[in-house]
Amino acid sequence: MPENLSSPRLRVLFAGSPDVAVPTLRALAERHDVVAVLTRPPARRRRRGSDEPSPVAVAARELGLQVLEWPTLRTPEARAAVEELDVDVAVVVAYGVLVPAALLEVPRLGWVNLHFSLLPAYRGAAPVQWAVRNGDELTGATVFRLETGMDTGPVIGAMTEVVRPRDTSGELLARLSVAGAPFVLRCLDALAAGTAVLAEQPTDGVSLAPRILPADARVPWTAPALAVDRFVRSMTPAPGAWTELGGVRVKLGPVLPAWATRRGGPPEVPEGLEPGEIAVTRTGVWVGTGGGAVELGDVAPAGKSWMRASDWARGARLEPGARFDWSAAGSGPEVSG
Repeated sequence: MPENLSSPRLRVLFAGSPDVAVPTLRALAERHDVVAVLTRPPARRRRRGSDEPSPVAVAARELGLQVLEWPTLRTPEARAAVEELDVDVAVVVAYGVLVPAALLEVPRLGWVNLHFSLLPAYRGAAPVQWAVRNGDELTGATVFRLETGMDTGPVIGAMTEVVRPRDTSGELLARLSVAGAPFVLRCLDALAAGTAVLAEQPTDGVSLAPRILPADARVPWTAPALAVDRFVRSMTPAPGAWTELGGVRVKLGPVLPAWATRRGGPPEVPEGLEPGEIAVTRTGVWVGTGGGAVELGDVAPAGKSWMRASDWARGARLEPGARFDWSAAGSGPEVSG
């Protein structure tokens, strides 16, 4: 789908909220007339602090764009306001607010959504987290026209992205958000020119990617080492993997299975560790899983900053046989290697 620099400038309504939506907003503002930006209202984004505007709201104001921070679009006033904007198309990237059916037909070219998976795989709020957790080697992004179903609309185009072996969900999502911005422009060019071929999503290959809450990010130490590695990377940076030691929560950064490549040569790997059991060796801090062991990277004990696992272990004064609790961990589909 080559870029058409001679395509007309469209009147665009943009809807998005988090950081990953900002690249598309900036790309649209360079090529088209973004007449208004819909985003989530200000909210508390840190444990201690006041309500803050969304990253999209901040970027939109820097660009001098009109910002509409509405909690819902299900009001007569919202419909009237959108109709008055007289836009050609609405572009959605991780907006977080349901678009009611009454608004879908208002823009001439409809509502176009950038979704970070190869639909129909991973319909839902957390496609990238689930792709990393499941060990996918290839993912991508899909541009499709919104309809009333969840991520079920006809596809305008799709792009692929390789999942690197040590990707966290944050790293993969950042790449997709940057690559997806110019791809949205190309899809809009095709829509405006009348050359876009909208394809219905196949019925085979449908999977869901439900939202992952902090309670879901507890590390399942009974899973094999490979699955634990993927699980922790999928929860990084959000909502953040965690476990408990003696009833006290400990946050975990990415871990390394014993076979993973390291600087400094092969590690000293303890044998026979039970799931969740901690062992400190000359080369690192290890935790047993349901199959093999993983080496801890950075950790953040409750109320403290991130630190190297070796520094944490010295300060924690671990007793022999100390063990992370793994009860009720890893909710959702079964975690396997």
